[in-house]
Amino acid sequence: MPTLILVRHGRSTANTAGVLAGRTPGVALDERGAEQAAALPGRLAALPLAAAVSSPLQRCRETLRPLLDARPDLPLHTEERISECDYGDWAGRKLAELADEPLMTVVQQHPSAAAFPGGESMRAMQARAVDAVRDWNARIEAEHGENAAYVMCSHGDIIKSLVADALGMHLDLFQRVHADPCSVTAIRYTRLRPFLLRLGDTGDLAPLAPREPAPGEGKEAGSEADAAVGGGAGAP
Repeated sequence: MPTLILVRHGRSTANTAGVLAGRTPGVALDERGAEQAAALPGRLAALPLAAAVSSPLQRCRETLRPLLDARPDLPLHTEERISECDYGDWAGRKLAELADEPLMTVVQQHPSAAAFPGGESMRAMQARAVDAVRDWNARIEAEHGENAAYVMCSHGDIIKSLVADALGMHLDLFQRVHADPCSVTAIRYTRLRPFLLRLGDTGDLAPLAPREPAPGEGKEAGSEADAAVGGGAGAP
C-alpha cells in the first residue's frame, strides 16, 4: 500500500497570535510560514509523488502552492475529512484564555471524552481523518500501484490522531505526539500494519523515496517485512 507524506501547514497568523484558529476563514500563512512552504518543494524533491491532497482551509492550500507550482503535473484534490477539528464556540479564542476552561483539562488528559461546545468530539475528528486516509490509500494504490507515495496537507490535531491510529495508540495518548508547522510525518501502510517512518521531520526526506528490492530480497522488502530487531538502519 502507499506511503503517506503528511505535511502540517506552515506557521499561520493564528499560530503567531496564539489563537485557536479552527475553521475560521481567512487564516493565512505568516511570513515564516510562507518561507516554510517555499522550502517544501526542495525537501520533497527526491520523492515521486502520485497526488496532493489538501484540507480545504486556506493555510493548507497556501502551504502546497509552491509544491504545485514546482510540479505542475501533480494533481491536487481537496478532502473535507482532513479539515481542522471543528472547535465550535472555541474557534477564534485566545489559547491563554482557553487554558482556564475546565474542558481544556479533558482535552489534554482524556481527549476521547472531549467534545467542543457547538463543534465536534475528538473521537469524531479522528474517525473521519482515518477513514479519509484509508480511502485515499486504496485510491492511490489502485491508480498508481502499491509503492506509490502521496502528500497530504492537514492540521496538527489531525496529524497527531493519524499517528496514534498508525501506532495502535489510544486517542487518550495522542497529546504525546508533536508536529511542528510545515513538518513532515510519513506513514507507510501495508496489508498487515502501518510503519511510522518520520514524525515531525523538518530535514532531509530523500530516504523516504520508494526503493526496489535488492537481489535476493522478496517482494515484501520495504513493505510488509518485519521491523528490524533493534531498529537497525534497514528497518522499514
